[in-house]
Amino acid sequence: MSRLPRTGRSERASRSRARNPGSARSGSQKGGPAFLYVEGPRDRAIVEGWARGHAHALGAAVRSAAVILGGRQPARAHQHLAGIRAGGVDASGLCILDPDLDGVALGDGEASLPVFVWSRRHIESYLLVPDAILRSSGAEDRDGRLRRALRECLPSADDEAQLRQVDAKALLAANGPVADRLGGAPSASRIARAMRPSELHGDVIELLGRLEGIFGLSTPEVTTRPRGGVAS
Repeated sequence: MSRLPRTGRSERASRSRARNPGSARSGSQKGGPAFLYVEGPRDRAIVEGWARGHAHALGAAVRSAAVILGGRQPARAHQHLAGIRAGGVDASGLCILDPDLDGVALGDGEASLPVFVWSRRHIESYLLVPDAILRSSGAEDRDGRLRRALRECLPSADDEAQLRQVDAKALLAANGPVADRLGGAPSASRIARAMRPSELHGDVIELLGRLEGIFGLSTPEVTTRPRGGVAS
């Protein structure tokens, strides 16, 4: 994982790694390095958690290829990838964004950077699964009270309209309702790692498939439903 270069020295280091097969990031289908651009470190940790649950190699590739944008700055991702390619490196990439930047043009033709935009408000919105949250906390719930309490404070899994609008970050915050019921703030990355295939939203399944493509990986098939649903 790295942050976008702030100096020419860092950018030269990125180009050097890309040119050197022994130190390059995870390879793309074309054999060159692949970069995964995310808004922040928490986004990277969540995606890595899902990826590791799908296949260990995919999780390792995500960690190695992640580049932190430092916020919703897709133009910086495009600039970084264009700079790598300008050095003669056959690099590829994918930029993951929240929906408030849907439709932002990042480039044209072969120099463009593919973008994956969540259909829900935040990446954390895909973690609002009571059973996964409970498993990730390690709390005992022999009588089911905690599970019921979590379901009471979270949108129903069947209410996609509400799940697209709800402020998931507030729900999972240290002073939020989930922390109040668990006795402590939940870890977003732990929730992601604790999620089972049947608990993954269609958006997440779609993203994992695209990541396999840019990293040139192949894993056992996961049954999916159309975007907006969950895997079965």
